[in-house]
Amino acid sequence: METFEALREASDALAAGQGPIAVDTERASGYRYSQRAYLVQVRREGAGTVLLDPVALDDRIDPFVDALADTEWVLHAASQDLPCLDELGLHPARLFDTELAGRLAGFERVALGTLVELLLGYHLEKGHGAADWSRRPLPQDWLDYAALDVELLVPLRDALEAELAEQGKLEWALEEFEALRTAPPAPPRAEPWRRTSGIHRVRSPRGLAAVRALWEARDALARQRDIAPGRVLPDTSIVQAAVTAPTTEEELLALPVFRGRAQRRIVDTWLRALRTAARLPKSELPDPSPPHDGPPPPNRWGDRDPAAAARLAAVRAALAVIAEANRLPVENLLQPDLVRRTCWRPPADLSVETVAQTLRDSGAREWQIGLTAEALSTALNGAEA
Repeated sequence: METFEALREASDALAAGQGPIAVDTERASGYRYSQRAYLVQVRREGAGTVLLDPVALDDRIDPFVDALADTEWVLHAASQDLPCLDELGLHPARLFDTELAGRLAGFERVALGTLVELLLGYHLEKGHGAADWSRRPLPQDWLDYAALDVELLVPLRDALEAELAEQGKLEWALEEFEALRTAPPAPPRAEPWRRTSGIHRVRSPRGLAAVRALWEARDALARQRDIAPGRVLPDTSIVQAAVTAPTTEEELLALPVFRGRAQRRIVDTWLRALRTAARLPKSELPDPSPPHDGPPPPNRWGDRDPAAAARLAAVRAALAVIAEANRLPVENLLQPDLVRRTCWRPPADLSVETVAQTLRDSGAREWQIGLTAEALSTALNGAEA
C-alpha cells in the first residue's frame, strides 16, 4: 500500500472487519541508525492482510490510525514493535502479546515459528527478517514473507488464550499485557558508549576517553547519514584504536579497517576524536568503574555486603520454588532487577504487607505480588535472622 487512495480503501476495509488485528513491523536494524518502521503488516478477519509502506506515504497515515483505534492488537514480542508504531501515531487500545503469553503458559521455546508449529500445526519458513527493509522497491518474496508473519497471529492468540485460561493464568497475562501497553519509553542510557563491544580490553581512563570520543564521533556521523553505527566504524576498530593510541594519520591508517578507502575519506574525524581525548585533563577522564544507580553485580555481593548476598540467595531459592510450581520462567515471576534491588536495600519492616507495597511501588503486578510477597517476607526475615 503506497498511495493515499489505497490507504483509504484498506483503512475502510480494516475498520469494517471483525475481531482482533494482527500487527507486525519490519525495521532495518543493522543497516539504518533509525529504528523506524519501514513496513507495517496488519491482518483482520473480513479485511484480509494489508502491507503499509509508511515511507511512500511520508508517514501521513491518519485513516490507518483511525481504523486500528479501539481494537485489540495481537503482536509477537510487542516491546520490539511498539516504539516504532508509536512514532507513526499508532497506539493499541488493548494488547495481546503471543510471545509473552507463551512464556506465562510455560512453553520453553516461544519463537513465533515454534509456537505456531506446536499449537497450530503449521510450519513457518524462515525468511528475510534481518534484511534491509529500507530498500526500495521491496522484492515480492520479501513482501510474501512479511504477510505470512501476521497470517496466523490471531489463531495463535486464541490458542494461547485457551491455554492460559485452562491453567488459571489468563488474568495474569492480561495484567502483563496492560503493563506492557502502558509502559513509558525507556530512559536513555547515561553513558551508552560503555556498551562498546570489547571495551573490557581498555584498561586506562585515557583509553576509555578515546573509546568515548570515537563512539560519540561515530554516533554523530551515523545519525547524520542514517546508517547503523557498526557500518560506519566497527566496535572492534574503536577498541583497537583506543588500545594502540595512534597519534598521527599514518599510524591510524596502518590499523585494520582504518586503512580502507571509506575510512581514509573521514580519517580526520577519527584522528580529531583521538587527539581530543589525549588532551583531556585528568579531571575529565571517565571513571574506570561504570556508573550505576542500583546494586553492584551479584558476584561482588559476598565481599561488599555478605548479609545482602545471604538475602539474595534466600529470595532466589524461594522464587525458584514458586516459578517451578506455576510453570513460569523465574524472570517473569518477578523482574530480576527488582529482586536485586529489594535484597540489596530491603525495607526496614519485612512484614508481608510492607514487602508487598515495596514490590507494588517498584512496578510489580498484583498477580506477582500475590504469588511472591509472603515468600519474600519469609526469606528476607530468615536471612536476617
